[in-house]
Amino acid sequence: MGTRLRWVSGVLAVTLVAAVATATASTKAGPTAVSGTAADIAYASAQIAKYKAIPSFTFRGPKFNAAKAKGKLIFNIPIASYIQYIDQTDQLMKTVAESMGVKFVEFPNQGQPSQWVAGINQAIARKADLIILQGAPPPQLLGPQLAAAKKAGIPVLLTHIVDPTEAVPAGVTASVPGPFQAAARLEADYVIKDTKGKANVLIIVSDEVLPTAGIKKAMLDEFAKHCGSGCKTKIVNVPVVDWATKLQSETQAALTADPKINYVIPIYDSMAGLVAPGILASGKKGKVKIATYNGTPFVLKMIQDDNIVTAEVGENLDWLAHAFMDQAFRMLTGTKTVANERTPLRVFDDSNVIQTGKPPVFQTGYGSAYVDGYNKIWGLSK
Repeated sequence: MGTRLRWVSGVLAVTLVAAVATATASTKAGPTAVSGTAADIAYASAQIAKYKAIPSFTFRGPKFNAAKAKGKLIFNIPIASYIQYIDQTDQLMKTVAESMGVKFVEFPNQGQPSQWVAGINQAIARKADLIILQGAPPPQLLGPQLAAAKKAGIPVLLTHIVDPTEAVPAGVTASVPGPFQAAARLEADYVIKDTKGKANVLIIVSDEVLPTAGIKKAMLDEFAKHCGSGCKTKIVNVPVVDWATKLQSETQAALTADPKINYVIPIYDSMAGLVAPGILASGKKGKVKIATYNGTPFVLKMIQDDNIVTAEVGENLDWLAHAFMDQAFRMLTGTKTVANERTPLRVFDDSNVIQTGKPPVFQTGYGSAYVDGYNKIWGLSK
């Protein structure tokens, strides 16, 4: 798949999440000087050094006999089957499920709410033991179907759409949260470190996407606490429906209005594919850098190619798949669920990005400690 198509897949992923929202036009927040007097560069540098290392397995959920889930049926409804990130995670989940003798049925769809409805109805008709909303088809759109699943005695697991600090959405039984706010703080820390506390940052958000509010709050808080009065932030909101037509122009306009901007943080890395051309069109290559979050291979390759992206906060899809299935196995065996699987983040820049492969691929560069960790928790090894 080419770079353009990989970027489109990411755009479509967030577009589908945005179906629950109403924002339709770009809005801007003016430049804001960050509070405080001096940047804590030592703190920011220590955070980045810590998270540049291969992550260790820190989840300490209670051990249980996952083998008791054998013969159960999971019905997995992804947000959209054509999204590479989602499809690969689903395949990895299926592998983990089947290794435990659990039946895993994938409900392929094109991201239409009517298809998610049909998927839940089919799961109920097939008497599934668990429904997973993978990549989070918005539960707000599925109230009657979730109520029907509950009536049928089928629990529902929501994956990777709320932060660990946020509540499980109404209508679902449990969730596996994603470390969105921790990633936001690391992006800010990288910029603080790299600019030596002289950051003038354009933060590009999409306010209608569910995790955005928490990401934005955490990022601004990190700048306020650790960047000092020598730093400045500006926020531009570009709704997902406008990414293809406005990300480049909004970036270029912001850089023209404030030539002192030295960093852009698009909070979802699929934005980077059109933010970078805005920097190039402004004649700012080498003067303005990008830090972002997700770990999509084409963005990691931009680091390898010295193509404007400096830092990426990434996640391992196979680790996520194990975490999702840990929660699923708990639900299938009547074991108490856990609030946070503690799925990790790793910061990549030109010092370690080669560890993601050349060219980069999903889930490479994170080690394998999680495999042994989960096997012990599931009673497969000592």
